[in-house]
Amino acid sequence: MKRITILASMLIMVASVLTSCRETKEKETIVKEVEVEKKVDTPKEEREGILERTAKEVDKEVNEEINEEIEKIGDDN
Repeated sequence: MKRITILASMLIMVASVLTSCRETKEKETIVKEVEVEKKVDTPKEEREGILERTAKEVDKEVNEEINEEIEKIGDDN
């Protein structure tokens, strides 16, 4: 009886050692990166930066003031 228990315990130990050392197969995951170029139609005003738009507005105001001063002076010819 003693031999049977020793053999059974050795068999259990061997079985547990062999099963714990097995390599498990891992599934390979493939990830693909895809770049998509999309042409976006933006109005011309939005293509310009804020500095360009502000400069145009200031330029219009300055031109109006210059025209007013020219009209005040009058035409010398």
